[in-house]
Amino acid sequence: MQEEEFTQKVAANEFIEWEMVYTGKYYGTLKSEVQRLWSLGKAPLVDIDVQGALNIKKLFDNQVITIFIQAPSMVELEKRLHARGTENPQSIEERLHKAADELTYASQFDVIVINDNLEKAIMDTTAVIDNFLQKK
Repeated sequence: MQEEEFTQKVAANEFIEWEMVYTGKYYGTLKSEVQRLWSLGKAPLVDIDVQGALNIKKLFDNQVITIFIQAPSMVELEKRLHARGTENPQSIEERLHKAADELTYASQFDVIVINDNLEKAIMDTTAVIDNFLQKK
């Protein structure tokens, strides 16, 4: 979606949440898409930034569960970003700064999953989601 179209949708209140996550990079969750999935009896799963997750939590309270996926340390996160080979030094610095800020909100999430082992983090996250869906 182009920036102009995105800002038009923001003005029309078409997003449940939206954010400029990184300079010039906007992300949002369309109300229409979430409503479409709910109408099909499905549970939407969104991968969003911290502010977006907390906004959705405020709007839907106990109808949603928030999961904070956390790197084991900032040092490990920096290693992972370098290992990807997709980031320049400036974007790595921006991502590390954002991650440090986001860590301050972790306690406001329903669950924190430490991603120190990918397979275990996947199993832990899946178990949290399954337990939540079974209670609904």
